[in-house]
Amino acid sequence: MTTTDKRHVVWTFVVSGLAVFMVSLDNLVVFNALPTIRTELHSGLDGLQWIVNSYTLTEAVLLLAGASLGDRFGRKRVFIIGMTLFTAASAACALSTSIEFLVGARAIQGIGAAIIIPLTLTLLADAVPPAKRGAAIGIWSAMSGLAVGLGPVVGGAITDAASWQWIFWLNVPIGVVLVPIAVLMLSESFGAHGRLDVVGNVLVAVGLFGVVFGVIRGNEHGWTSAAVLGSLIAGAVVLVAFVAWILRASEPMVPPVLFASRGFTLTILAGFAMAVGMFGAIFLLVQFLQVVQHYSALKAGVYTLAWTAMPTFTAPIAGILIDKIGGKPVLVVGLVLQSIGLGWLAAITDPTVSYVALVPAFVISGAGMGLFFPPIARLALEYVAPQYEGVASGVSNTVRNLGTVIGIAALGAVFTAYGSYTTGWTFTDGYRPAVWTGAAILAAATLFAVLLPRRVRVASDAPVADAPAAPAAAAVTG
Repeated sequence: MTTTDKRHVVWTFVVSGLAVFMVSLDNLVVFNALPTIRTELHSGLDGLQWIVNSYTLTEAVLLLAGASLGDRFGRKRVFIIGMTLFTAASAACALSTSIEFLVGARAIQGIGAAIIIPLTLTLLADAVPPAKRGAAIGIWSAMSGLAVGLGPVVGGAITDAASWQWIFWLNVPIGVVLVPIAVLMLSESFGAHGRLDVVGNVLVAVGLFGVVFGVIRGNEHGWTSAAVLGSLIAGAVVLVAFVAWILRASEPMVPPVLFASRGFTLTILAGFAMAVGMFGAIFLLVQFLQVVQHYSALKAGVYTLAWTAMPTFTAPIAGILIDKIGGKPVLVVGLVLQSIGLGWLAAITDPTVSYVALVPAFVISGAGMGLFFPPIARLALEYVAPQYEGVASGVSNTVRNLGTVIGIAALGAVFTAYGSYTTGWTFTDGYRPAVWTGAAILAAATLFAVLLPRRVRVASDAPVADAPAAPAAAAVTG
């Protein structure tokens, strides 16, 4: 490798690593600022849900489109557009004076994130020699994981030390520096591409928005009100139209042939259910620590490290175990631990509970999360034939992001049905059934994982066939 090549690899590492860190940080950095935002912008629970969901929803439904646009028009060019959009939207978030403006700016942030995340990985893979791509992708994943772990702490520290606006201003100088570096130092590359499925992307975005909007507004306006019921029905109809479209489209954004594999389908369901139960509960937990127990934003962030830092220790162990015993048993244990952790929280939480009493549940839940992510990523690829690995990974990540959106909306609806922000006890009245619901959903995710089949990796134009057993030469336990 020449000096020029090495310099290119280093700069690609710097740009892709900082970009994915910044975008991943914004998934959770806002959580500990939500109580402050609720007070300053005079918002209710539905407004707080949309601050999170507008970002996650747009990111989720456009991830596959972001990768396709990069393959077609140039990964470097489209990445720079995504970075510019994300940076500008971050400034708009910081300048927001109303919940509506903030939600809109967060949605634009999500569009930028949907472009940045897949293209940082493809740019990095293109720059690094094949023999070193595994290590490079591992570092890329570590940057993303570090951002998720630090998100609550960074958000809390900035909110306490300055104001919630600075959690968004933080992105601006990073973007301003990274964009010109990307222009000067990254190499352009293109990927194999077909026709962009515009119709599919529009249908899934509209359909999901209708369903999420209805769920969030249900308790406030009544589940049988015209606005809520109409939104739910319209969203469901559009999603049915999306399914009909991908069944007949020549180049659909989600090839239906993927779901001919029972293993892939169950893996997707397990990932979706985990995101619904776990992230819906975390959304309420960070508010419980501040609204009920009156911890500062920084203190709440530091205290949640007992949860969010655990994957740093257990994820590497999961990687080792996967190579020895396969992904399925590791996934099952990870989901069981998360279900136990949430059940523990739901059982012991009241306004007077001590932080020390919460720590074991935090540790168990965090350990389970660390054991979940490595096998779910690997199994999503192993249950499909090699030519479908790229889209399978995209579908898996997209569905988990959608699970986060639905989880925050659904568990927020459970909270609203039983509780309120009026007092610590009324908050806990809603918090406990919501977290019990999350634990039950994680138990369902465990069942999906238990039902995963053993499979045979085959090189064909069809998905990998599920089989009760595999020949010794080709078997990989999942």
